[in-house]
Amino acid sequence: MTSSLKKTSPRIGAHVSAAGGLKNCIANAENIGATCIQIFGASPRQWNTSMPSEEDVRAYHETLKKSIVEAIYLHAPYLVNLATLDKEMLKKSVALLTAHLKIADSIGARGVIFHIGSGKGRQKEFMTAHVVEAMKEILSSVHGDTQLIIENCAGGGDRIGVTAKEIGDIIRKIGSPRVTVCIDTAHAFEAGIIDEYSAEKIHALFDEFDKEIGIDRVVALHVNDSKTAFNSHHDRHENIGEGYIGLEGFKNLAREPLVQHMDWILEVPGFDDTGPDKKNVDILKKLFSSL
Repeated sequence: MTSSLKKTSPRIGAHVSAAGGLKNCIANAENIGATCIQIFGASPRQWNTSMPSEEDVRAYHETLKKSIVEAIYLHAPYLVNLATLDKEMLKKSVALLTAHLKIADSIGARGVIFHIGSGKGRQKEFMTAHVVEAMKEILSSVHGDTQLIIENCAGGGDRIGVTAKEIGDIIRKIGSPRVTVCIDTAHAFEAGIIDEYSAEKIHALFDEFDKEIGIDRVVALHVNDSKTAFNSHHDRHENIGEGYIGLEGFKNLAREPLVQHMDWILEVPGFDDTGPDKKNVDILKKLFSSL
């Protein structure tokens, strides 16, 4: 499935705040040198949400035109669980993810990155069918090209979406080009999918995603070091080079041809604990300038 992808430096950016107005995320991105960003379209911890005002969207677009930012992603609220057997929870999850996909469409974002959730004790095959129907409903409610972007999880707790095969099964059953993937480096390590970011094992990881999904469908990377050990199933991010993956692991990642087309998005604590910062962005940029 591998396409003739060009080996170039990817866009490098981070999750940034849009507090106080959508346009503020652009200034926050430029302050750290980010050329791609991820934001929350609304509160990540609330079921209720509302569309941004026309004025807010207009100001955002005007600011974006003059900026270095080339790609925008939304991250879904943490409450979403499309694998739940609780009918009310599922209904609320579908409505919430639908609302955020509409927000993404309204601001020209590439899509909404989300975790599928957990079925709590149910067989994966049953949960997959459950998730497929929910995602089809969401896609049918929001027309256009905006994508639902599945993010791999750190595993544990009967979560679905850990491996390339699990994610690939869902994508094949939905059959829509609007379903794509974001791979989190820390989650893959914490889930026990890759035990070290050596050149050989990195290539094997992405080759597996290519075989199960098609590498063109992997549109973004969450580039995070891990605060917890291999196979911990604990989702905790660390600054680049400060965790168990280590700087050498990210150097090897930068050399892998299969990841060059993906947007690299940081979700790290920051060296001053205020979120992704210029220092982390610069570390990633340096990986490519030294190739």
